[in-house]
Amino acid sequence: MKNLFLPIVMVFAGLAACNDDESIVTIDSARPDGTFASMKSGSFVEQNGTGSKGMVELGNDSGGVQFLRFGSDFNTNLGTGTVTVYLSTSKDFNADPANGNPDLRLIGVVNKAGEMFFKMEPAAAAKFTHVILWCGSANIPFGYAAIN
Repeated sequence: MKNLFLPIVMVFAGLAACNDDESIVTIDSARPDGTFASMKSGSFVEQNGTGSKGMVELGNDSGGVQFLRFGSDFNTNLGTGTVTVYLSTSKDFNADPANGNPDLRLIGVVNKAGEMFFKMEPAAAAKFTHVILWCGSANIPFGYAAIN
């Protein structure tokens, strides 16, 4: 009985804490400051039956910081939990570890559908023409988008 009492008390304490009327304002440095202006854009092309779709844009915020933006229509299969985003010089994922992957740039991990921003520090080189969704655990592409 003692083992059940503590978890029940913790749940009620958590519920009481969630009902607090204090407002917390969080400034997210991973989101654009001010207006986002698209410089390049494209749409994802699905690969391997993953349902990948949606708009992707590369642009700057009002402060000149570069971001990669996935549109609100973005979706892909997230069952593996390892969908990684890369910028690439082609639509194909060509890893070249011996040379430091000169034609790929790791951006981040997709963890949800819908709009997302990836802060680009440093800014992306002009040579990158594609965004690739790569599933490392299955070793397959989930999709790509040509951005121009």
